[in-house]
Amino acid sequence: MKLSREARRQSKELFDLSIVNGEIDENRLRTIAEEIVEKKPRHYVQMLKFITRLTRLEVARHHAIVESATSLSETQRHDVTNNLTAKFGKITTEFRHSPALIGGLRIQLGSNVWDGSILSRLESLKQS
Repeated sequence: MKLSREARRQSKELFDLSIVNGEIDENRLRTIAEEIVEKKPRHYVQMLKFITRLTRLEVARHHAIVESATSLSETQRHDVTNNLTAKFGKITTEFRHSPALIGGLRIQLGSNVWDGSILSRLESLKQS
């Protein structure tokens, strides 16, 4: 069932109440979800699903996945983390080793992807 505009608006407002200083307050979010379940407004299941989706997107916006062809040293990891934190604020980083990249880095932060790998350059040359 599709979520109505009113239920979507209410869900967004409730989710916005759980944001404190740019971060999700887990206790507030839990309280909001419990209150929705308790009061059972119209379309409450869809509202909970939408709030879950918003939460997942917000968490992903503050989590960076950094892929490299070779394992990065602690200094390099620290430098990448510092650069990302300087540009995007408080984030968590996850480093992955992916030999298929051949060289360079691929960084995903939420829905944004920055691909500076040799593999992506070879693919772009292949398509031209």
